[in-house]
Amino acid sequence: MGRLSELDFLKCVMIILMISFHLVYIGDSYPYAKQVVYTFHMPVFLIISGFLMNIGKPAAKFCKTIAAFLVPYIIMEGGYIFMASIVPIREHIDSLTPAVFYEKMVLHPLGPYWFLRTLMLCSIPYFIIFRYLPINRGMKCALLVIAYVLYSKAGIVALTMPTYFFVGVVIRQSNSVFTDVFRPMWLSLLFIIVLVTEPQNLDARHIGGGLIVYFVTSFLLAIYPYIKGKLQRGILFIGRNTLPLFLFSPIFTILCKQMLPYLEFDSTGMIFLFLSLIICISGSLAIAWAMDKTNISKYFFLKEKALNL
Repeated sequence: MGRLSELDFLKCVMIILMISFHLVYIGDSYPYAKQVVYTFHMPVFLIISGFLMNIGKPAAKFCKTIAAFLVPYIIMEGGYIFMASIVPIREHIDSLTPAVFYEKMVLHPLGPYWFLRTLMLCSIPYFIIFRYLPINRGMKCALLVIAYVLYSKAGIVALTMPTYFFVGVVIRQSNSVFTDVFRPMWLSLLFIIVLVTEPQNLDARHIGGGLIVYFVTSFLLAIYPYIKGKLQRGILFIGRNTLPLFLFSPIFTILCKQMLPYLEFDSTGMIFLFLSLIICISGSLAIAWAMDKTNISKYFFLKEKALNL
């Protein structure tokens, strides 16, 4: 399957929203908007991940794919845990012990890196069941659901996020076109407005939250054909490189706090948001570029180049 530019567009929008509301000042200034965004941005990422996960590759290559998530996860989550013990953030750890480190690393990750852990946990049974079990596709889907339910029962991961990954799996395994399931539709904006006015819908675990995920994706896909030229190229470049942005942007969201005293004149916070996005995106991409140039990428990302040009 070739690269789908629509998915890169969706990934770009979601990573920008993720970075925006990881800025504490923006999240505190616009709590309802944050709640709306948190309803759909990671579910959309997981649907796309389930759809794109390649289980047709040999076991050795699939294991390398998992390792390419595991190595950054261990390094970045480990660093985040350590920093949470010395920096006064909301997730501050008062006393970092080996037991606390293990609990955060293995069971309850801090920061955004839980996504990589969830992605690995979702992908492994998907690969094993669909690649090796000699049963029909419907039975494979049923077994995968059971695996995810068992995860939830064991307290390994909440069922919500694997459910969205499974949606992507079903689209892929049914040989459907992504945009035939999430149909581009301008009318989706009306449904979004209606849904987000009810606070009970702002939860990805509930049907209202699931509908918001669907209609936001549908609306964004309706916008995409009208984005052209350099803007489109820039957006798609960011969409191709969401992993470095996801991994490294928390470094810069912390540093961006230092700008706040100089921007007190802007009560909306929009100047702070604009400057912070530039810093977080360019800084994260610069780290990935430097890792490529110094050959660190092949040890950190387990591939020659982190940046997809």
